[in-house]
Amino acid sequence: MPVLLAPDRAPALSELLRAADTVGLGCSIVGVPDAGSLKIAGIGSLNSAGRSEISFLSNPRLQSQLDDCGAAAVILRQQDWDAYCARHDAQPLWAAVLCPQPYLMYALLAQWFDRHRQAGLPKGIHPSAVIADDAELADGVHIGPLAVIESGVRLAAGVRIGAGCVIGAGSTIGPDSLLHARVTLYHGVHVGARVILHSGVVLGADGFGFAPDPRTPGAWAKIAQLGGVRIGDDVEIGANTTVDRGAVEDTVLGNGVKLDNQIMIGHNCRIGDHTAMAACVGVAGSTTMGQRCVIGGAAMFGGHLTLGDDVHISGGTAVTSDILKPGRYTGVFPVAEHGAWQHNAAVIGQLAQLRKRLRAAERQGIAGVSGQPMNHKQDTQ
Repeated sequence: MPVLLAPDRAPALSELLRAADTVGLGCSIVGVPDAGSLKIAGIGSLNSAGRSEISFLSNPRLQSQLDDCGAAAVILRQQDWDAYCARHDAQPLWAAVLCPQPYLMYALLAQWFDRHRQAGLPKGIHPSAVIADDAELADGVHIGPLAVIESGVRLAAGVRIGAGCVIGAGSTIGPDSLLHARVTLYHGVHVGARVILHSGVVLGADGFGFAPDPRTPGAWAKIAQLGGVRIGDDVEIGANTTVDRGAVEDTVLGNGVKLDNQIMIGHNCRIGDHTAMAACVGVAGSTTMGQRCVIGGAAMFGGHLTLGDDVHISGGTAVTSDILKPGRYTGVFPVAEHGAWQHNAAVIGQLAQLRKRLRAAERQGIAGVSGQPMNHKQDTQ
């Protein structure tokens, strides 16, 4: 039971479904009498939820866990409810909330409980926070201990700034955004509404921009990074992820982008709406990704690339050229016992030569069948 309200604050099941914005999911409540009035104080798993909690079944393979479920209500699909009823003569002690998308409904209910939890957190400005005189703070802003708010910062209503955060000069943060402890925004970073930044996030550090300086052999001249970072609405960025500022124009993350922990987004990148990346992805500078892309963990992207909309990249894949067609792309060399891997790698290193030999053999075979003279011209393709 990750969230538990006091009994006098627990909503009735029907009220909870309305409050959690489940409109459009087409849910209905069946089972125990007067199920809509059941008090729901929290959420639990099928095998741990108690009589004041709601649970959910999204994987049909876990249907057996319904047999001993002690929850007040369970979210599940119509076909799973029918399967349960077919296996049991008696009705369960829990109410069934029928929904075609039980996992989504669980997510919406979890959001409601988390908002309720956050509403009970302390508000105000800690006396140890350092706030510039010209910073603009709207109503309901919370600033934790030892946070630093620099000149020209604007914080919208409902923003929460965790302990030890630094908000650089001229940065803005939209309504109801949450910054956990030790988030750093450099100057000129703009964050939208309802954004969540986890601990260790750094937005707006200098991009990796250097020009060769032939005046000293091997030396590099720094290119000042004059752009900023612009984050859309409803974005979530995981712990210790970094987004570099642009060299001239802004680095941009669109609305609804979800980034896992320890991701690096290079300068001048543009990430389309609702694109999601798993942990440890590295995106080199000036790469553009379309909308609704899904990037597996530890994927790598060379710079100045373009991905179209709805491109899915498998984990560990190295992307070195543009991908414009929607679909799933994989470039991972399968793991094997080391000796076998060495033999396979040696063969891959000879593929170009093997291709030439195969094409030459094919020509010889065709010439032999047709009776025509063989063409001994070297294959250079």
